[in-house]
Amino acid sequence: MFYSIKELVDQANTNHNGNISELMIATEIEVTGRTREEIISMMQYNLEVMMNSVVDGLTATKSATGLTGGDALKMDDYIKSGKGLSDSTILSAVRNAMAVNELNAKMGLVCATPTAGSAGCVPAVLESASNKLDLSHEQQIDFLFTAGAFGLVIANNASISGAEGGCQAEVGSASAMAAAALVQAAGGTAFQASQAVAFVIKNLLGLICDPVAGLVEVPCVKRNAMGASFAFVAADMALAGIESKIPTDEVIQAMYQVGTAMPSAFRETAEGGLAKTPTGERLMEEIFGSDK
Repeated sequence: MFYSIKELVDQANTNHNGNISELMIATEIEVTGRTREEIISMMQYNLEVMMNSVVDGLTATKSATGLTGGDALKMDDYIKSGKGLSDSTILSAVRNAMAVNELNAKMGLVCATPTAGSAGCVPAVLESASNKLDLSHEQQIDFLFTAGAFGLVIANNASISGAEGGCQAEVGSASAMAAAALVQAAGGTAFQASQAVAFVIKNLLGLICDPVAGLVEVPCVKRNAMGASFAFVAADMALAGIESKIPTDEVIQAMYQVGTAMPSAFRETAEGGLAKTPTGERLMEEIFGSDK
């Protein structure tokens, strides 16, 4: 078992030739008592749900509130037009993230990674990376175990809950998990994966959770899209050999401190930020009535 990023990297290098996925599987066996086959089977189901959520989310159908839906399809059309300014791999991840979270807003089946509100980042990056790197089914499973290893440390040392730590704890964690897994999928080291985590979290510190009308739609869908793009940039920085001046464990501790100090209005209460803009309040009244 590992309790810090340093322990994660050290144990992966010492016991598993730098393979974080194998470390996470060994940890799951140790903690749950399940067999390797059972653990991999469960992750295969998660993978199936994730990939299906990307496909199922690519629809123009609006959510029940009408707040979200159709933007993923717009991005898909934009990618096909060939007019994109960004790399098509990044744009496809942006599209995928919106697709998953639009599906979530419509009460479709998604895999919380680490939460439903941030469920788009990891599958979005995985699907795009699978095409870019031609990942096998086994490599896709490894991607998810690697992401899970870093998510475990973040959850134990900071938070993955918007109600506790703001959106930095949800989309921030999800984007960091995806970035780390992406580094290893591209052949990077365990240490480089840990640096990608630091890059993402450092640049999302203080991100508030301010859902309009208290719903996981606005701005959640587009924050997942940005989180997916962050993951690719952070992974490239790490693979280039760039290192964080602040150790990753200290970055995660800072995230915890920021989340603890964050006013409750910015922690999933819909009492601050975008939720309290004139348009945000108008939308809430249209959806729930003036008594809210």
